[in-house]
Amino acid sequence: MKRVQLLIVACFMGLQLFAQTYDELINHAMDAIEKDSLYQAEGYLKKALQLEPANMRNALLFSNLGTVQRRIGRNKEALESYSLALNLTPYSITMLLNRASLYLEMDYLDKAYVDYCNVIDLDAKNTEALQFRAYIYMRRRQYQEAKNDYQSLLETLPDDKTARIGMAMVNQKMQRYREALEEFNRLIVDYPKDVSLLKARAELEVDMNTLDLALLDLENAVRMAPNDAELYVMCGEIYLAQGRKREAYVAFEKAVELGIPRPQLQNQLKASKGK
Repeated sequence: MKRVQLLIVACFMGLQLFAQTYDELINHAMDAIEKDSLYQAEGYLKKALQLEPANMRNALLFSNLGTVQRRIGRNKEALESYSLALNLTPYSITMLLNRASLYLEMDYLDKAYVDYCNVIDLDAKNTEALQFRAYIYMRRRQYQEAKNDYQSLLETLPDDKTARIGMAMVNQKMQRYREALEEFNRLIVDYPKDVSLLKARAELEVDMNTLDLALLDLENAVRMAPNDAELYVMCGEIYLAQGRKREAYVAFEKAVELGIPRPQLQNQLKASKGK
């Protein structure tokens, strides 16, 4: 009987020894996050939330839990955690942005749009929300609305590269080709080694039916990025439009050599065969 009592006392003492307070669990979670021990961090955060479910700091804990789950790759659980955080603090810009970015990553455009609108209602100049709402407008083909957001973004960050590219692209979609070209010209002066800008200007020049200028941009891009298969496809399409079938065929074959599946270019290869 004494032995049983001693075992009970020992077990109780062990529980006391390993019992952790809310703050201790949070500290352990933060340490685990710093060490990239994400599953361990998730466990500590969940224990803290269970220990004190009414604690005023739980909104932050749910938000941190969502970020940990997102990094692990459990996006649905992360969304649930972010939503629980926002139930407690619905006007937190940081938490709204976290959930919005995850919605966007998961291609839930409508839900991301709502969160970004809520952020902009709270902070009309929030650059992250303006940038990604403009992107959603572009996806929806609401070009004037996208342009409005890019303009607001450029008022705050006049040299922002992403916003400048967005403004050029939205002008292109609205067939304001001259304005789009002027912005791409300025961007290429500022970023002369950016191949993606040469591609973008070439696409615009195709829309403007200035195919020779588009080819010049693509040839310059090929010199900078000779292993970019997409460049050869773009060149091939222009050669084909100009009736230069042999050059088109060589370009498409090069794209296949660099990794584009042959069936994907089957029609182009067939059209470019011959003299």
